[in-house]
Amino acid sequence: MIKLHFTASPEATDALAEMRARHDDAGPDAADIVVALGGDGFMLQTLHAFTGKNKPIYGMNLGSVGFLMNEYRADDLLERLGAAEEAVIHPLRMQAHTPSGVIEARAFNEVSLLRETRQAAKIRISVDGKPRICELICDGVLVSTPAGSTAYNLSAHGPILPIDAALLALTPISAFRPRRWRGALLSHRAKVRFEMLEVAKRPVSAVADDFEVRDVTAVDVAQDRSVSMTMLYDAGHNLDERILSEQFSC
Repeated sequence: MIKLHFTASPEATDALAEMRARHDDAGPDAADIVVALGGDGFMLQTLHAFTGKNKPIYGMNLGSVGFLMNEYRADDLLERLGAAEEAVIHPLRMQAHTPSGVIEARAFNEVSLLRETRQAAKIRISVDGKPRICELICDGVLVSTPAGSTAYNLSAHGPILPIDAALLALTPISAFRPRRWRGALLSHRAKVRFEMLEVAKRPVSAVADDFEVRDVTAVDVAQDRSVSMTMLYDAGHNLDERILSEQFSC
């Protein structure tokens, strides 16, 4: 028998009670699978909470978008889990440099740099130690994983990446100069460094998923291949299919 642990966002407490009435909750340590009830934001929180614990995550949507989630249904959960398809993802590792020290965080969707005031940010971008953009004047810039490529990255007109692509998306946010730069596709092995220019006049924050660091002076981003998380999807509705569907209409 599959041992389950249920976790839910504050908006999904009724569904949590229903699921626990139907199925035993083995607790977070003894469970084989974690069932997350909520939206995409809660799925990201769950991924962070269970990083390194070798627990597949099966999400059911009780939020607004639910791109990372399965459809919520109270019935047939065990059958759905038995037929579920896996998607393995790796997070980004962010090292944010500030006047008071270096702060590290992981991001399963993206690391984004955002201006803090009315002044546009000025950012120098290096890839694998070589400067590529000497001065990007912008509202911000982000590095996205394939799993996050349909989220903020897509809203910023970045490319959608297949879930198993060995790529990262580097995407500007409202770039002013260079005006025609639309971003780049990078190897998953790439190491990206952002250096803030005119930091006193143009403060910038760095955000790894929902973790924010204010007033950064430099930010290093690379994929952390030592960390793997498994997400489970209903048969025929896996993350590959969802990402493909985002690119076509019929």
